[in-house]
Amino acid sequence: MSPVAFDHSKPIDLIAIGRLCIDLNANETNRPMEETMTFTKYVGGSPANIAIGLSRLGMKTGFIGRVADDQMGRFITRYLHQNGIDTTGVITDRTGSVTGLAFTEIKSPEECSILMYRDNVADLKLAPTDIAESYILQAKAILLSGTALAKSPSREAAFLALEYARRHGVTVIFDIDYRPYTWTSPEETAIYYNLAAEKCDVIFGTREEFDLMESFDAIAEPDDQRTAEKWFRCHAKLVLIKHGKEGSFAYTREGERLRGSVFPAKVVKTFGAGDSYAAAVIYGLMQGWELSRCLEYGAAAAAIVISSHSCSDAMPTVAEIERVIERGR
Repeated sequence: MSPVAFDHSKPIDLIAIGRLCIDLNANETNRPMEETMTFTKYVGGSPANIAIGLSRLGMKTGFIGRVADDQMGRFITRYLHQNGIDTTGVITDRTGSVTGLAFTEIKSPEECSILMYRDNVADLKLAPTDIAESYILQAKAILLSGTALAKSPSREAAFLALEYARRHGVTVIFDIDYRPYTWTSPEETAIYYNLAAEKCDVIFGTREEFDLMESFDAIAEPDDQRTAEKWFRCHAKLVLIKHGKEGSFAYTREGERLRGSVFPAKVVKTFGAGDSYAAAVIYGLMQGWELSRCLEYGAAAAAIVISSHSCSDAMPTVAEIERVIERGR
């Protein structure tokens, strides 16, 4: 039985909130950015990737965010449409903002980095007036990305969405998604992440991201069980902590602890794995599956995306995930 309950009378499975940007992935791999000459353009942003991943799995998804009034903004909106994502909550920002860009460097499968351009970006212009309570209440769940909390007015818009979700029995999923270049300081980050996480039912993050959130806690050393118990004292019912190549660990309020599977993959790049993992785990939770099966789906989806050049374009279907699982067995 799934550790998280959803109101299946609601017509939209999940509405994601936050970053919509462009990924420019290096075509020349095994070399530094300085020597890379060509890139391929994809829609990016962690919440966008997760929404696309769920849509590929047959779920009805929507998005709340802002895109720039430029060619890249129109590219993003069109791509969301093409992938069956409701864009009722996607607004074209006309304040002179730009689309955020992420250039990826693939020196080797294990050594990848991202060069971000995040000044005056449209997604951080999301305002409280953009958050429609009538839209939020239609969703079984909302997904909040931590990057939406980095600046005002997006920060206030995100907290308003959390308030509406809690008011109407909408499950709240928090993807920590820490990007240091968007924040003023780690202390500021920890404050707002903690304020948001207190209101969430499901929390995804890496061990390092949870460490950042716990920077004010008097803890001798990181401990997954202690981390999970902290959030169970708030609203959380499920905490998922990612440990890279070692896999993930899931903790439930009922005391269950599970280690996720890891599937072999011919790794092209490391980024995008967390987004595909989250989409597949959320899909399983919404099907009412046992947690072990949800984690298995998440691991298989991650293996597919790290074997691909893109993130959004590589988000797998159910059939593709099933094939990876069957091969792994």
